[in-house]
Amino acid sequence: MQQATLGVTYQTGSVPHQARVVICGGGVMGCSIAYHLAEAGWTDVLVLEQGSIGCGSSWHASGLVGQIKNSPHATRLCIESVDLYKELEDQGHSVGWKGVGSLNVARTEDRMILFERQRVQTQGQGLECYIISPEEAKNICPLIRHEDIKGAQWVPGDGVVSPTDVVNTLANLAKQRGVKIIEHCQIQRILTEKYKVKGVETSMGSIKCEYFVNCGGQWAREIGQKSRPKVRVPLHSCEHYHILTKPIEEVDRLMPVVRDYDGRVYAREWGGGLLGGGFELEAKPVFHEGIPEKFEFQLLQEDWDHFQVLLDPLLHRFPVMEQAHVQQLTNGPESFTPDGDWIVGESPEVDNYFVAAGMNSAGFAGGVGVGKRIAQWIMEGEPSTDFSSLDIRRFVDLHNNKRYLRDRVTYTLGYHAKLMYPNLRDEATGPTRLRTSVLHTRLMDAGAIWGQIMGYERAMYFTPDTDDYMDSSSKRPQGTFCKPNWFDYVEAEYWGCKERVCLIDMSSFAKFEIKSRNQEATEYLQYLCSNDINKPLGTIIHTGMHNLQGGYENDTSVIRLDENYYFMISPTSQQTRGLNWLHKKLPKDSSVQIRDVTSLYAGINVVGPRAQDLLAELTDASTKKADFPIMSCQEIDVGHASGIRALRLTHSGEDGFILYIPSELTIHVYDALMRAGRDYGIMNAGYYALRILRMEKFFAYWGLDLSTHTTPLECGRDFRVRFDKDFIGREALLKQREEGISKKLVHFTLVDHDKETDLWPWGGEPILRNGQFVGTTTSSGYGYSLQKMVCMGFVKHLNDNGEDVVTKNMSDYILDKNATYEIDIAGKRFVARARIHTPREALTTSEPLFIPVPARSPISGTASRC
Repeated sequence: MQQATLGVTYQTGSVPHQARVVICGGGVMGCSIAYHLAEAGWTDVLVLEQGSIGCGSSWHASGLVGQIKNSPHATRLCIESVDLYKELEDQGHSVGWKGVGSLNVARTEDRMILFERQRVQTQGQGLECYIISPEEAKNICPLIRHEDIKGAQWVPGDGVVSPTDVVNTLANLAKQRGVKIIEHCQIQRILTEKYKVKGVETSMGSIKCEYFVNCGGQWAREIGQKSRPKVRVPLHSCEHYHILTKPIEEVDRLMPVVRDYDGRVYAREWGGGLLGGGFELEAKPVFHEGIPEKFEFQLLQEDWDHFQVLLDPLLHRFPVMEQAHVQQLTNGPESFTPDGDWIVGESPEVDNYFVAAGMNSAGFAGGVGVGKRIAQWIMEGEPSTDFSSLDIRRFVDLHNNKRYLRDRVTYTLGYHAKLMYPNLRDEATGPTRLRTSVLHTRLMDAGAIWGQIMGYERAMYFTPDTDDYMDSSSKRPQGTFCKPNWFDYVEAEYWGCKERVCLIDMSSFAKFEIKSRNQEATEYLQYLCSNDINKPLGTIIHTGMHNLQGGYENDTSVIRLDENYYFMISPTSQQTRGLNWLHKKLPKDSSVQIRDVTSLYAGINVVGPRAQDLLAELTDASTKKADFPIMSCQEIDVGHASGIRALRLTHSGEDGFILYIPSELTIHVYDALMRAGRDYGIMNAGYYALRILRMEKFFAYWGLDLSTHTTPLECGRDFRVRFDKDFIGREALLKQREEGISKKLVHFTLVDHDKETDLWPWGGEPILRNGQFVGTTTSSGYGYSLQKMVCMGFVKHLNDNGEDVVTKNMSDYILDKNATYEIDIAGKRFVARARIHTPREALTTSEPLFIPVPARSPISGTASRC
């Protein structure tokens, strides 16, 4: 039996007994993956669609293709989508591509600053972007009201597509190359064996396969529940609106897409009329009890009252719409994720189970590029780009809780238009006090201001009075591009860590225990880690774990507690990812056991020169460096509490200890430290102070400075690599050591930056060497000891054509006396001094200071500039 859909004929009624790759979902993601696999010669591919191709959210999409996204990785995927649209049009395949450009208008100075930051950040992507005046914006699109805007961002390479034509074309081309596409076939179960994909059971029969790809759109979470173990795909549907007018005489067929982010709306030409929609601050979640059966080519009930918050700014920005006739108000369900970013990659629960979903209404902007990269990942076994900000392994179980998702996506739909300040990339909206330390109440009483990572609420800094510059009920930092309101508070905490003693709650760090009966645990970790793990008991080993290319899969501290018993500490963001990497490499004979003990132990970082004296008052163990040396661990008593793992390191470069405490004993230990610490000027400190301390010391951090595509030789950590043993990535690193590198992590201080009046760097700023773009910053902040702005970032060695040059003299290239460096912050360039080692001034304090905690911090950085 054959059926025609969207002009292409697909099979129904039976399925093959096996296929190398089974793709679930016939929308833009599924068809893109099938197309790219087939283009590369992988034709034993089967696409299963429960309804008809394109029947989900594809058919009612608005078809906008904006390339500038919040992360450079997402931007790159959107650029690749545009490249394919152009290529297909050039080949005679109609996908409705029109390169009409994007005109993004700004009502506020802060929005203009964001546009300027984005403009300079696109330098490394090869994307044209311009900042223009209100009058120039009006000339580009005469339909807009421009009197109330400050300016606009013009991206001429953006455009629009016809969604159904895109899906139709990709599906047809994949089919022509040998891909099988079967409609009206429901996935009933994904079969697994030893945590690996084995096959699928469908309404038409069973299929053996090596790879399964979940491209189920708003059904993706439900599909994730159909395997054992279940796969987390955290997304939830919301109502999503756009209005379509009948043809309007003034509308040009090549009108640009106009986005008014401050009004939360957009508009494009469609059939001679205007299609306008938006992203309201509070959305309406739907399908909480489940998506109805056979929900194909269907819409939801119109709700004009709800749409009014978008209709008003549309009418304001486009006065011509006031007299236009409405053709349709479309309310089509779209899926959104907890953090507003896409869900991409191989699942941590099941090997060879990939997910490409949760595009947050940007499926046609980035979906084709995502499909290309997922296809490459399947074929090559490793991702060809850094997916860290989009990786499905950034979630934990709570993110997949349906009630949490329903309440969360109410706000994340609005992230599309929200002015996302760079210093507020932590999750900042939705359910709070969900995942917290046992010290949460103590820290809240002390004036903690909260951020979130992996759903974990942690103190960023402390202040006794917050009412003057934030909603005190939210207790979260305020966004700014300039000197932040917390500057004075963090300064006090910083000097508390440098001169006295501070407590930092580090409970959110991921913690794993690895053990075996015999030597298997040691042999296993020796193979995973590039540093030598076979050290005396009580030794702390800082080490990387690498992929076959030598890039970092994890950056961790490993403590040998016993002959075959190890305690591993990783960044908070690595809880799922790090555990997944450990499980992937486990011996098949089950000789090594791994346990996630993140919640079993709280962590208190006791930082500062008086930390040794303070701890000595509460324990019988000697805290002298001769008896308790740096990078060692002992089990000690503190106060009345026992069984505490004390580590002599602080992740800050300052002396001190991290105490890993059984959770039920944590309050007692914290209170005992605070009481005994009064004589030492003890205070609480947050992650902002820790961040500044580690940046001044040139300590790279996984997820910001280190990634799957950076190696120890590139970040100056090759001294921690033991090449005389076998480990994953050794061959790649040996080759790099022999041939050289093309980029290196550099420490910059800005010479002519005024922290009071200039915009601040927040990460992602272009680095220029002799006027040539050579990289972007990864971490930035004000160094209180250096009294200058500090930036870290990778500098590339490029030839005159902008191509990477591999050299064994990368340090000489960076420190060449004829080289001048600048950091571009929103269009203004600042002279930067480059170093490849920790600045001496950051190691010692020449003029000790005592800075008390300010009672109230002055408001700054909230107006137009600084």
